[in-house]
Order: sequence, then C-alpha cells, then structure tokens
Amino acid sequence: MTTETKTKIRQRPAAVILTPAAEARVAALMARAPEGAIGIKLSTPRRGCSGLAYSVDYVTEAQPFDEKIETPGGIFYIDGASVLYLVGSTMDWVEDDFAAGFVFANPNAKGSCGCGESFTI
Repeated sequence: MTTETKTKIRQRPAAVILTPAAEARVAALMARAPEGAIGIKLSTPRRGCSGLAYSVDYVTEAQPFDEKIETPGGIFYIDGASVLYLVGSTMDWVEDDFAAGFVFANPNAKGSCGCGESFTI
C-alpha cells in the first residue's frame, strides 16, 4: 500500500514589511544607484548610545544568509546577522519640511537613545 503525501509549502513572510512609501524610496534609490549595485541592504551595525543602529546602503553582492525581498523598484536585502533583531518590523519613508528618512517600527527594540539614532534589544 502506498500513501501519497501532498505537502503545501507556505511562503515565509518577509522579516521586514516595507510601506508603499519605503518601496517608492527604494525604487528612487535604485534609479540612481551607482554602477554595480544590485539592491539596497538594511543592517544593524553596533554603534550609537544604545548599541545597535539601522543602516541602509547600496549592496553590490548578495551574501548567502541575507534575506531577499522583491519590491517593485528593486531588490531589498536584510543582513543575515540582523534578521533576528528586525523580525516583525515595519520600515517607512517619512518626509516633512525639515527632515526625510527611513523610520522603523521595531517590536523587538526594548529602548532607544534620546536622539533616536540607535536602539537596544
């Protein structure tokens, strides 16, 4: 007797959700990216008052453990070592009369410095 097992492979949700404004900013950045750039990468290097900071940069080479998110304007990567700090986060692009930048809503962050440049887990 043989049994046939059908398994559905559920696609894993992205570690970070990009708002439409963030996706539009990724597209704008990729439209003027330097030669050789394959996407935009988010990482959380150790720096700042609280220990970790958000860093968004062009990337020229994907690393094996990087999370890869396809957006309409280009590929968005998340550093493999940073994914655990970012799971469930939302990334937005906000502009007002005085400043513009990516803003993160990170449910894993337990605190941040007074200037908002760094966070702690």
